[in-house]
Amino acid sequence: MAMKKYFAELIGTFALVLFGCGAAVVDGKTIPSAVLPDAPLGVGILGIALAFGLAVVAMAYTIGPISGCHINPAITISMLVARKISGKDAVGYVIAQFIGATIGAAVLYAFQKGSPNFAMTEWALGSNGWGPGYLGGYNATSAFLAESVLSFLFLFVIFGATSRFGNPNMAGLAIGLTLVLIHLVAIPITGTSVNPARSFGPAIFAGGKAFGQLWLFMIAPVIGGIAAALLWHNVFDRDAI
Repeated sequence: MAMKKYFAELIGTFALVLFGCGAAVVDGKTIPSAVLPDAPLGVGILGIALAFGLAVVAMAYTIGPISGCHINPAITISMLVARKISGKDAVGYVIAQFIGATIGAAVLYAFQKGSPNFAMTEWALGSNGWGPGYLGGYNATSAFLAESVLSFLFLFVIFGATSRFGNPNMAGLAIGLTLVLIHLVAIPITGTSVNPARSFGPAIFAGGKAFGQLWLFMIAPVIGGIAAALLWHNVFDRDAI
């Protein structure tokens, strides 16, 4: 049974990276007019945000009954802090999530290699980052603050939506829509992580600055998630010990 849960987490994280980062890389911006004069505009920030959020919704209703659909190490660690998952399962979940994200980035890389315009740039394959040359050019302080605060809010919604106070039939939708909102705010700042595995997969292949800046996306989402877990467990959950 445990392996089934871990495999579900692997597939779910794979889907999140492939759909979310895929939307950003494949259709996130306009195809150069010199290549295809009548090409439509890309999906833009809203489309990318919806891709990540809808991927979570789809996976929540698919693997949620099996593993809880964490597909995010920050969520798993937060659930461990809140005593909602065992240490053994937490380790299995996190390993599976990183493997799934890496496979998702590998498949996306294979897709992109077939494009005549593809180049492995500093932040390729939808990698997260910050600083000069990256989207809005925000500094590390803004990036860390955005990732930690938005991860806190994300986990707060997750704890509330999946608690006995929430509606289990609507939890997946609420969580997915929250991720859409987070992306609408954070894409110009960091490309939006709030998920160490989502950042890890693309950075492994992109290397360069994406890999060098990976530490922030390993730490900040976990800090925000732990803060949400402690707040929910000790204040909002009436059964907290």
